[in-house]
Amino acid sequence: MATVTAKRRRNRRRIFALSGSPVLIGAVTVLVTITAVYIAYTANEGLPFVPSYELRAELPSGSKLTKGNDVRIGGFRVGLVTDIAPKVVERGGRRRAIAVVTMKLDKSVQPLPRDTRVLVRQRSALGLKYVELTPGRSRAAFPPGATIPLAQAREPAEIEDLFATFDDRTRPAIQDSLDAFGDAFAGRGSSLNETIAALPPLLRRLEPVARNLADPATGLPRFIQALRAFTGELAPAAREFARSFRDMATTFEAIAADPGALQRTIERSPATLDASISSFRAQRPLYADLDDLSARLRPALREARFSLPVVDTALLAGTDVLPRTVDLSRRTRSALAAATFLFTEPDTLPALRDVRAALTVTRPAAEFIAPYQTVCNYAIYFLHPLGEHQSGLSVDGAGTNQAQLLKLPNLLQPNNYGTSESSRPVDVPPGMKARGARDASGMPLHRLMAPPYSPAIDAQGNADCQRGQEGYPNGPLTPPGSRYGPGALPDGTPTGANAAVGINDYPILSGGTFVTRRLGITNLRDIP
Repeated sequence: MATVTAKRRRNRRRIFALSGSPVLIGAVTVLVTITAVYIAYTANEGLPFVPSYELRAELPSGSKLTKGNDVRIGGFRVGLVTDIAPKVVERGGRRRAIAVVTMKLDKSVQPLPRDTRVLVRQRSALGLKYVELTPGRSRAAFPPGATIPLAQAREPAEIEDLFATFDDRTRPAIQDSLDAFGDAFAGRGSSLNETIAALPPLLRRLEPVARNLADPATGLPRFIQALRAFTGELAPAAREFARSFRDMATTFEAIAADPGALQRTIERSPATLDASISSFRAQRPLYADLDDLSARLRPALREARFSLPVVDTALLAGTDVLPRTVDLSRRTRSALAAATFLFTEPDTLPALRDVRAALTVTRPAAEFIAPYQTVCNYAIYFLHPLGEHQSGLSVDGAGTNQAQLLKLPNLLQPNNYGTSESSRPVDVPPGMKARGARDASGMPLHRLMAPPYSPAIDAQGNADCQRGQEGYPNGPLTPPGSRYGPGALPDGTPTGANAAVGINDYPILSGGTFVTRRLGITNLRDIP
């Protein structure tokens, strides 16, 4: 027992010794101070190590809303705003800027329903604000980190907006109104008393009238909408209506000048109205048909708003044209009579059928021949030399004649005009290039050779005029496997002089002739 008591006494002395140490007390004080400062510094973002429920919300504006503002539900603080960031959204083709706030909420309010609404309200007259959440009734809830959409946020009116209504123009206008009301009520106390005394009977009689007007069966909203549409249609013609009322005032003045006539008119009005009522009963089917006709004409009238200006322009132009049509009709009468006679003839229809058959038969030939003339101008290249040949001057100078000369080829000569098995062009010596070839006297040897089926265009319509425009190529173009092999000059230059051209189409695109190239015709589409 004495040993235990002594141990306890030693422990107490150690504790008293530690508590009396200045270093230990200072360290503990510094630690407590640092902890308090850290908690105070981070208080705007929530207490540390405390679980929270974080949500974001889209607001129409983040004006005067700052980090650390309260978030409340039912007037009680349930969290705070930790971040505010701008965001650009696009709706209906227009871009606008909104604010996205991040809220750190207590776990006690988790989860908030999906139809929760957000409102930024003022906390004081100095502009301090807080975010108010109004939970909805939806069973679905926002998970942590979700965003409340902009459609569920409201923007209340600010006191600055109220003060802004009283601008420099509004304040003098209010003063003028008050002065005018003061002048109107001044000295009219007895009249006001009489008006107030007459109001109770008026209000009692007004009650059933108001009840009838408020009854849905009355159709007052439809009447107001129709009246609005009616006045909207009359707005463009307001000036004309004002003029009509001015004219009506003149008319009423004339009526008031003869009261006796007006009295007689009023006396005869009942009988006239009775007759009208009887006639209206007979006219009712007509009005019903007019109502149906009006409903059917309504779409056409809506379109007439856009088509009438065009019709007006056509009518203005037709005003000058129509008088001239009389003379035109008189002059075309004989032509129409001849056309009527032609159409009634029994031979007209067979003739038209024969023309159609002829066009159908000749169309493929025309489509085939047309490129040879339109793109390559072959007919002119043939007819021009033919005309020069037939217009040769006669010996005596008396006119022109056509020389009919007959020359038979020497069939024993190799490569003559009378054989189809030539190994080189006619009169071009062996080993000489066909292009630029000359005879012994130095005259050029123009020996052109054109197979009968050369093309005029390729499959894409590009000009491919050849044979007769190119002359002989300086090199063999014989198809592979032909009996005419390639030749070469002594220096090794390829030559076509000993290789007859045996193909109908060059393996290149020759282009147009000299004339069509100058005219810019390189394709069948270039033909005007």
